[in-house]
Amino acid sequence: MSIVKSKNKKTGVTYVYESESYWDKEKQQPRAHRRLIGKLDEETGDIIPTGKSGRRDENGQIKPIEDVMADTIKDLKEEVFNQKVLIEKLMAENDALKKKNEKILKAFRDTLSKFDS
Repeated sequence: MSIVKSKNKKTGVTYVYESESYWDKEKQQPRAHRRLIGKLDEETGDIIPTGKSGRRDENGQIKPIEDVMADTIKDLKEEVFNQKVLIEKLMAENDALKKKNEKILKAFRDTLSKFDS
């Protein structure tokens, strides 16, 4: 998830969205679901919730924008942590494959040197 800001050129209003990427199997390309959070106050930098209902939680209660942003930040931190763990795992796997490749290459060179002599 990420936060996306989009400025309406006609009105000059900047809207803030919560964007979540996903893979579209039919079109074979990434897509995004966006949910409107609110308008950006240019002077203060605060996000002003839009609409009559605002953002609601699981119980149907209106959530303050601070809670919505805190939840989004929490989700983003969790996603970053998960990606770091995945990167470390892949790097360890890559190192193991490099060592295995070096052993095979050494054995190949040794075999080649026997035939060259």
